[in-house]
Amino acid sequence: MTDATNHDTAPELSERLWAAVIGRDEPAAMRLVAAAADAGADRESLLLDVVAGVQHRIGVEWAADRISVAEEHAATAITDRVIAALAHHRPAPPLPQSRGRITVACVDGEWHSLPARLLAEVLTRRGWRVDFLGAHTPTPHLIAHVHQTNPAAVLLSASLPTHLPTAHQAVTAVQSLGMPVMVGGAAFGVDGRYARLLRADAWAPDARSAADLLARGLTSHRAVQRHQIDDLPHLGDQEYTLVKTRRTTLVRQCLAGLDERLPAMPSYSAAQRERTAEDLAHIVDFLATALYVDDVALFTSFVTWTADILAARHVPVAGLRMGLDVLAGQLHDFPRARTFLDIAADTLPMAPAHSGPGVTA
Repeated sequence: MTDATNHDTAPELSERLWAAVIGRDEPAAMRLVAAAADAGADRESLLLDVVAGVQHRIGVEWAADRISVAEEHAATAITDRVIAALAHHRPAPPLPQSRGRITVACVDGEWHSLPARLLAEVLTRRGWRVDFLGAHTPTPHLIAHVHQTNPAAVLLSASLPTHLPTAHQAVTAVQSLGMPVMVGGAAFGVDGRYARLLRADAWAPDARSAADLLARGLTSHRAVQRHQIDDLPHLGDQEYTLVKTRRTTLVRQCLAGLDERLPAMPSYSAAQRERTAEDLAHIVDFLATALYVDDVALFTSFVTWTADILAARHVPVAGLRMGLDVLAGQLHDFPRARTFLDIAADTLPMAPAHSGPGVTA
């Protein structure tokens, strides 16, 4: 691989970085971004247009079954180390004067830390003093940190929608201290609808937008203690709480139901049954989250995404449809849940039952 120059465009750099990352050639990836930085490439563009673009492509390739889970993990590990190397690479342009202190963290349970890591690096480059707390930050630990450091704002990241309830807890807890909260990440919807629903002070679709919003200033108007049901009155029907607390029981009951209705189930190996149980647990988790925000689109999006994953792996969706039907039978006294399950099932094509392992993958 030749050194990058200032004549390379972002797409060209992306292609070369992709080749190094997917080829598990970490030294080549490091040389490429270092050479681009030395040649005068903008650090923020390198991070957001090149490195982040490669990371997005990794996810797309996994979803299309063109790379394995192991390859996806290896590639992600390299991009993470590339970000760290670029952050400390010298020479670098002088940093602007500090604008103040900011806390950036992933919500409790969220392990996809790369988007938050990129945001922290961008904010640092723009002159903020950033406390990056990393992945899976329990809300009590976040609040303790905020008490100690008194940041100008708290920025929370969540990639998976199933973390919206814990994100809501974190938002309300920080706001009760009188501090503004900005949220971002795929969990909040492409248009930020769930950020508004959970009454965050701001939402940004990407790191650049977040940095620009922060530069203009954030204000919190919610320095009062409030409960989640105050924002989401529909939680009063207890469907979310009951589905969430019955998760283990529902999965076990659905497995028993599939044993009776799916011909191949009795012959599954222990590993295949374990995978099927994991698939059912994901279905229950996304259903519970959809009930939390009272949005069937969240659940149907997950179901159709799952069907696409199945199609890429040449697995018919009959098992997924049957899993939804069995779960609906377990939730006959839950009208919102039944409606969500019925609507989601209607999005799936009709297909004969299959004999492959698992319900969803």
